[in-house]
Amino acid sequence: MRGAAVIVDVLGDPEAGGVRPTPEDLKQQIREGLPFSVLETVTSRFALDPNQIASALDLSPPTPAQRKTKRRLRPADSDRLFRLVRILAETADVLGSEEKASRWLQAPNRALGGQTPLSLLDTDPGAQQVEEVLGRIEHGVFS
Repeated sequence: MRGAAVIVDVLGDPEAGGVRPTPEDLKQQIREGLPFSVLETVTSRFALDPNQIASALDLSPPTPAQRKTKRRLRPADSDRLFRLVRILAETADVLGSEEKASRWLQAPNRALGGQTPLSLLDTDPGAQQVEEVLGRIEHGVFS
């Protein structure tokens, strides 16, 4: 799973604690809450707007600042961040680069009723819709 590899890569960053976890360790780390720096790194790495990321993680406007102060995300936030990163990684795989993935996720998509893929990632059903469209793209079925 490339999403796990991306999270492992981000968690291996010295600014995120420098300890490179195994993918199996992720379950426990998500349950404990990922470091806030992971959110910042993912936002920067995929050139995404922090407000859009907060919305995709279903965080109210003041919440990211509160999590930054505590330097840790809550377990539910961490789980949603993992889902987001998994889809970011899948999108980059299908489209060929993180830059293309970022652009695609932020652009309105006809197959998603004119909504941006990123705006649907706040729920699992929305994430599944995005994954279905990516699957069609990957297999050359355009809608």
